[in-house]
Amino acid sequence: MRQTGFTLLEVLVAMVVLSVGLLGLAGLMASSMRNSSGAYHRTQAVWLSYDIADRMRANRQLVPVTNALANNYAFNNLATGAIPASGAPIAQTDLNQWATALAALPEGRGSVVITDAANRRIRIRVQWNDTRASGGISAEFFEIDTQL
Repeated sequence: MRQTGFTLLEVLVAMVVLSVGLLGLAGLMASSMRNSSGAYHRTQAVWLSYDIADRMRANRQLVPVTNALANNYAFNNLATGAIPASGAPIAQTDLNQWATALAALPEGRGSVVITDAANRRIRIRVQWNDTRASGGISAEFFEIDTQL
């Protein structure tokens, strides 16, 4: 008795195994892209935090009065177009440029709080929406405490 169709069955099994493997690979690539996006946003947040800190340090050295600590940079929840109206011209320019840079993050926001003016300590926080990369956690943030 001769068996027929066995080769067709082997091919079908091989196709199922191959398709499951390719679906797994596609899922791995999608996960990798999400993580890469999240890492990119976090890198941008770190860079933006140190950018405003460096701008404040430069302004502190340009003006004899401690301009950076005179509440010219102190603001909460800065969003694009929400620049405080008062303050020194250099601080206004720095805040405008920083707000423009924050727009590179999805729903990017930032804040600077002077925590200890006597010791020149500040807290900088950059926040953004990271639902795509974090799988549901929308508010990610990066925060630094530094001294001017």
